[in-house]
Amino acid sequence: MTHRIVLLVTSPRLPPGLLTAAAWDLLRAHPVWAGAPSAQTAALAGSGVAVRIEPAPTAAGLLAAAVEYGTVVWLAGPAGDPDLARELGLRLAREPGLAELELAYGSWDPPGARLLDVVTAIDRLASPGGDPWKRAQTHESLAGYLLEECYETYDAIEAGDLVGLREELGDLLLQVALHARLAENQPPETRWSIDDVAGGLVDKLVRRNPHVFGDEQAADIPEVMEIWSRAKRAEKARESAMDGIALAQPALALAGKILSRAADAGVAVPLPDESTMEGSEALGAALLRTVARAREQGLDAEAALRRTALAHAAAIRAAER
Repeated sequence: MTHRIVLLVTSPRLPPGLLTAAAWDLLRAHPVWAGAPSAQTAALAGSGVAVRIEPAPTAAGLLAAAVEYGTVVWLAGPAGDPDLARELGLRLAREPGLAELELAYGSWDPPGARLLDVVTAIDRLASPGGDPWKRAQTHESLAGYLLEECYETYDAIEAGDLVGLREELGDLLLQVALHARLAENQPPETRWSIDDVAGGLVDKLVRRNPHVFGDEQAADIPEVMEIWSRAKRAEKARESAMDGIALAQPALALAGKILSRAADAGVAVPLPDESTMEGSEALGAALLRTVARAREQGLDAEAALRRTALAHAAAIRAAER
């Protein structure tokens, strides 16, 4: 008779009891052991599967159970019980005839499952007994940090630093999750959560991409952009092409966005003439004309000035040495 130990691993991020048909077949057909009571063991018990709790499991104990029952299922904990699995593996490597060791997956993390861990961690930090600093923050007090993380993310992209980009996107995600958690503390009429943020985003993506989620057709990227713009205009119902422009962005980027919006709306307004001005007004008009010329050439004035300024900074460093 073949003796078998099945290590059944499940995802702690899915609802308890949400398992594959093969996992349920195993659980219903063989004795089930686990290291501690959990939501998963409670779900199994509610479905008629008895689970024996062994707080200090050993390889010898599971091997003895396999000899007694033929097959025994070990319901692994959230971390997968690597120490027990290692002990069993080493024992069976020395004595392969004792039993067969099988790893089975009752459920696994879907893509994006670790985002649930982000929400859980932020909730603990921002709840009573958590981090006093995070609990004391407001949307206004965090605004500067959000902007700083955006700039650091941009720096990583400009530097071609993919490892750094991953970390910076994590810091940016922290800001999003923390803002959403703080919003849960608002009065009912203004309260919202990370699920509202995610749900609104999904709804927007579906509305603005009917060529993917609907029946519209798009042959190329310009047609995709037209579909997106048309959907955006329909849902925003703005009175002016200037509505909705982020006014806090850097001045060159702001100028580029204003000129782009005007061009998209077919509104032609003469640029200011710096020759009729003085001081800062003349300088501002000249800069606006520079941004306009950059747009005509398909260039990003903000990015161009940034690269030139950084190159100049490097030259200064070299001169200092």
